[in-house]
Amino acid sequence: MLIIHGPNMALSGSREVDVYGTATLAEIEERCEREARELGIEIRCVAHTSEGAIIDELHGARRAFDAVVINPAAYTHYAYALRDAIAAVNLPTVEVHLSNPQGREEFRATSVIAPVCRGTIAGFGPESYVLALRALYALHKA
Repeated sequence: MLIIHGPNMALSGSREVDVYGTATLAEIEERCEREARELGIEIRCVAHTSEGAIIDELHGARRAFDAVVINPAAYTHYAYALRDAIAAVNLPTVEVHLSNPQGREEFRATSVIAPVCRGTIAGFGPESYVLALRALYALHKA
């Protein structure tokens, strides 16, 4: 499975900790690696600040991965090219967020990404990623 972290995720643990928590990106990825080992799956984690780089990762995922976990961060609300890339690669994809966008500013309530994803998991901090991995694993095994 491919895990994609969007813009500003590299600042996790020090950026708006009252909203996003204190876990660093390295800690989030370490937690994902532990879960992957428990499930017996391989993961690759990438972090990009540019929409184009995320789209390139998605295009490459078609040939290399069975599923995608993506935290599109601020791209959630307006990145139609990212939305189209997720639809085009046709891989089971789960959108994740550390915080709960629905409970925040009004502009965060709309996700252009969610309609092309299998599901969205939000508001559980780093555990959102773990829950996404488990969900995709269960779908793959079904």
